[in-house]
Amino acid sequence: MDINQNQNQNQNQTSRRKIEQLRICMEKEVEVGENCFTDVKLVHVALPEIDKEAIDLKTEFFGYSFNYPIMIAAMTGGHPETKRINEILAESARTLGIGIGVGSQRAALENSEHEDSFRVVRDTAPDSFIYANLGAPQLKEYGIDGVERVIEMIDADAIAIHLNFLQEAIQPEGNTDARGCLDAIKEVCTAIKKPVFVKETGAGISYAVAKKLHELGVSAIDVGGLGGTSLAAAEIYRARAEGDELSEDLGILFGWDWGITTVESIVECSAIPFPIPVIATGGIRNGLDIAKSMALGADICSVALPFLEPLMARAHTDNVIKKIEKMGEELKVAMFLTGCETITGLKEVEVTVSGKIREIMEQRNFLERVKRRKKTISSL
Repeated sequence: MDINQNQNQNQNQTSRRKIEQLRICMEKEVEVGENCFTDVKLVHVALPEIDKEAIDLKTEFFGYSFNYPIMIAAMTGGHPETKRINEILAESARTLGIGIGVGSQRAALENSEHEDSFRVVRDTAPDSFIYANLGAPQLKEYGIDGVERVIEMIDADAIAIHLNFLQEAIQPEGNTDARGCLDAIKEVCTAIKKPVFVKETGAGISYAVAKKLHELGVSAIDVGGLGGTSLAAAEIYRARAEGDELSEDLGILFGWDWGITTVESIVECSAIPFPIPVIATGGIRNGLDIAKSMALGADICSVALPFLEPLMARAHTDNVIKKIEKMGEELKVAMFLTGCETITGLKEVEVTVSGKIREIMEQRNFLERVKRRKKTISSL
């Protein structure tokens, strides 16, 4: 096989994988069994002394004002069939005044024909906060020029560098050479004038890694914790369809419970010295989960699968908008019952952690950090 044939095969493989993963997430069981947020409780305030109708959900993030503390998480793009989905998601973000990210733009770097499936997001939401997206291994492959290209492609306001080495380790075609990623991320943070944040994709980020990322100069951390959609588990179905028994077995062994839960990761990432904004992603399914995330230390939440599910019934913007508005109302109720008029007030809310999550947090000495942080906030 000559070089051109090999390049074409890789391009087709990346694009095909994008639509396969999307279909699997929409049609198969890809969520981990345990919801880490069930171990977290917000302390009820019997006399909230506020008017629920006066509660303000507005949130500031990277200098942008959102009407809800929610972003539509990076999901898709890179295949012709994903264009309409990105258009619907972008229209929802524009209508409700929230942020949105696109899926990995690797496919568009490999083949410019796929750029339109990403560009539609900016075309549809010209004034919305939109972030570009590229994997850490691709930083070494495409360099700063590649990063600038994906930003320019959608006139992005920020760029996310995603980490998905769990998924890569299970894919037969996965890129498992993680050497040099720290240096590559540092180079991006130095060269790119837009905000740069790093996001996990389902296995969480620990305190130690968050501290390294902060030292590299990242502007925010998206925890992408264990607790929601498992892209590694999605690889089980791809492997099964291909008759790849080894990849299927690896997916079964690691896909369902490997990683740091979203709850733990929020606490650990928000505990680093000189903290930076923390985005909570992974298993957030309703407004109460959002409230719990903010109480644990998150600054904003990001949601993916719940916004895909309405599209299964009928691919229409109204379905996504209704889902987001419902989350907003659920969040308002949680804020009312904890006496919070603003999103920032959620950081002071009393919270209890029990079960397995508490045991892990105690072993890693992070439970006391939550208590100390809340006392500090309350004294300001």
